[in-house]
Amino acid sequence: MKLLVSGRATVTSVVAAVTLLATGSIAGAAPAPEAGAIAAAPDIPVANVKAHLTQLQSIATANGGNRAHGRTGYKASLDYVKAKLDAAGYTTAVQQFTSSGRTGYNLVADWPGGDTGQVLMAGSHLDSVTAGAGINDNGSGSAAVLETALAVSRAGYHPTKHLRFAWWGAEELGMVGSRYYVNSLSSANRARISGYLNFDMIGSPNPGYFVYDDDPAIEKTFKDYFTGLGVPTEIETEGDGRSDHAPFKNAGVPVGGLFSGADYLKTTAQAAKWGGTAGRAFDRCYHSSCDTTANINDTALDRNSDALAYAVWTLSA
Repeated sequence: MKLLVSGRATVTSVVAAVTLLATGSIAGAAPAPEAGAIAAAPDIPVANVKAHLTQLQSIATANGGNRAHGRTGYKASLDYVKAKLDAAGYTTAVQQFTSSGRTGYNLVADWPGGDTGQVLMAGSHLDSVTAGAGINDNGSGSAAVLETALAVSRAGYHPTKHLRFAWWGAEELGMVGSRYYVNSLSSANRARISGYLNFDMIGSPNPGYFVYDDDPAIEKTFKDYFTGLGVPTEIETEGDGRSDHAPFKNAGVPVGGLFSGADYLKTTAQAAKWGGTAGRAFDRCYHSSCDTTANINDTALDRNSDALAYAVWTLSA
């Protein structure tokens, strides 16, 4: 999640010559599935999500300690995610842009099939700040979105809507990658996106359970899931407008998402209902070198990953 600062990064962008990114659709989509019962969302194994985080940590360690925009660690992170998706049968495309004098990349992955006139997207930013590996911010969201995409492949899921997953570059510089993606779409292709789900920091070590209150239907989907677990939620306010849902929302796309807290302090009331420590930040390692694999709450990561999958299955059916 980007810092709350004034001003915006200047972007000079170069589009990869890929039909998927230029038009928002793909060629050779699978035939429409036969009518049948709506499949239940799978449980997302938290061990799998954590295995992706271990890989992102290793990438950061091997590349100067971070996975920041324009650095070798970011490109290696993108290559890791892309390889997993390519092997799982996705159509992937890399979108290139320039910000702050460095080349950045978005990764977009489409699951064949579904109505491309109704596209459900789920995304997260893949870059870290330069101070550290960015395992909660935002390896957590990136790994959960990746594992959900892989679960779609394992299940052979055939939703009514078309599924698209994305990993954004240069979020920490002001949502540069996601804003570039949205701006690169025609108005017709933006209108085809029925919803964008954002996941930025979902494994905070002193977690809260926050739901974006932007689109009512998306908000209700997430709240219904947590109600089923007996876990109370609150409306997300700390990161409002500070992550990759903002460019989509500004373009009129319905948005929603989950968040487990950054540098705001957990209140006594929040500790009473969620556990953890009152008077301590939700993530004491926010934008710091200690944002490593040790900076993750497994329960929050597990619950939010499962809520992600539930929303993808529910909203794409």
